[in-house]
Amino acid sequence: MQATINDTLTIPGAPDHPGLSFRRFRGESDYPQMAQIATASREADKDEEVSTVESLAREYANLKNCDPYQDMVMVEMDGKLIGYKRVMWWSELDGTHIYGHFGNLVPEWRGKGIGTALFRHSEARLQEIARGHTSATSRFFDVGSSDTTPGMEQLIRREGYTPVRNFYEMVRPDLENIPDMPLPEGIEIRPVQPEQFRAIWEAEVEAFKDHWGEWTTEEEDFKRWQDHHLFQPHLWQVAWDGDQVVGMVRNFIDEEGNKKFNRKRGWTENISIRRPWRKKGVAKALIASSFRLHKELGMTEAALGVDTDNPNGARQLYESMGFQTTKTFTAYRKPMPEN
Repeated sequence: MQATINDTLTIPGAPDHPGLSFRRFRGESDYPQMAQIATASREADKDEEVSTVESLAREYANLKNCDPYQDMVMVEMDGKLIGYKRVMWWSELDGTHIYGHFGNLVPEWRGKGIGTALFRHSEARLQEIARGHTSATSRFFDVGSSDTTPGMEQLIRREGYTPVRNFYEMVRPDLENIPDMPLPEGIEIRPVQPEQFRAIWEAEVEAFKDHWGEWTTEEEDFKRWQDHHLFQPHLWQVAWDGDQVVGMVRNFIDEEGNKKFNRKRGWTENISIRRPWRKKGVAKALIASSFRLHKELGMTEAALGVDTDNPNGARQLYESMGFQTTKTFTAYRKPMPEN
């Protein structure tokens, strides 16, 4: 006879609904229901990201600074999963430690006090984790919302968070009239080979050091980078100057998302140019080359995300290439009390 799993959690302040319970994460057996919850939650939030059992398995096999068996809460109603919450943390380049949390809850169980209880439980768990981080220069809670989730925004602000940064999702609605943007003399795009992965990753890490909120990296991050479910190096446009990586657009096509939303979208994402080659037209040339690639593959539109306050004028550059803002995301933070 199989023993009953005793992994029940008590969440202070949770509403007293008959059948409502909380437990710990149980591993891969949870992925099918988690994918269903993520789908229902995102549909309600007009969020077009798609999670599958496969993508969840890849993601949870490569988590950083998060033990899902200790850092997640699974929400059940009469034994069926209706939501989940996860916490994680990271260290920014200046030594600031950021303690983030996010979750998904099916729409029919929102507005009943569950989200608020999980919100506060997540902060308590993150404060427990932070007690072991003596090197942090400062500590902040972090959570995100979008312009299509007003209920979440109200909860975030009610819990004392303030907006610190905005990000746009931008879409180029067609791949016609692609501008002719040649690369500077001496710079060329080469097909990506596996033996180049290390140089490309290191160049990307270096280039993104100028970005807001960039975190510290370690050797294990190189493996995580390669294990992402949208790692598609055959689509990347990487520019070289001799043996030096100049910059890149790490394109990908999200087949599951395209299928679900009946579109043919190629993503021109992870755009980075190393400092010595900035302001020379490299980014525009790589983006135009990416447009042509996606068009050849049958795509009819392109998309990307951007920090609205990017110090290198990325938003203005993307607008000049035909991208239009379709959605706004906001990062909120709150100082963590001293332990």
